[in-house]
Amino acid sequence: MPDEQMANSGGQSPAAPAPAPPSPAARPLDTIDRSILRMLQTDGRASIRSVAERVHVSRANAYARINRLIEDGVIRGFSALIDQERAGQGASAYITLKIVQNSWRTVRKQLTTLPGATHIALVSGDFDVLLLVHTKDNRELRELVLTRIQSIPEVLSTRTLLVFEETDLGPEEE
Repeated sequence: MPDEQMANSGGQSPAAPAPAPPSPAARPLDTIDRSILRMLQTDGRASIRSVAERVHVSRANAYARINRLIEDGVIRGFSALIDQERAGQGASAYITLKIVQNSWRTVRKQLTTLPGATHIALVSGDFDVLLLVHTKDNRELRELVLTRIQSIPEVLSTRTLLVFEETDLGPEEE
């Protein structure tokens, strides 16, 4: 078996969109599965060989476990962690939104099309939606909030929280 990079082993998209059947519950994870997940969170490009060596299983076993984690939906994909500032996105903000009751799906659909939107969550509390955006500068951020977000009819109000510094937290060590 070639020692392939994990980034190249993502799932295939179906040729024609079809309603997905309800997914069965994921199988229970053991300590080896959890070790594999921690490893891949730290380095999503880890080779099958290095995963197998670090968790003390054969390459075939590591390969099968990773595929099972993907099939069960535990691993949703592989991505790069981006330094937004170095990538030309010098302004980051969390934007809270109050929205019309029962309009979450409509609002979410519109928010996913916004440039720089990287995380959207429906939450409880004083506001309904939490949106993380990265923009080139404050001028672009202002345009995004005042022109794009506040023009969505179901958005009742927004509050923008500027991010001064970010730290991505890695997987917990055992």
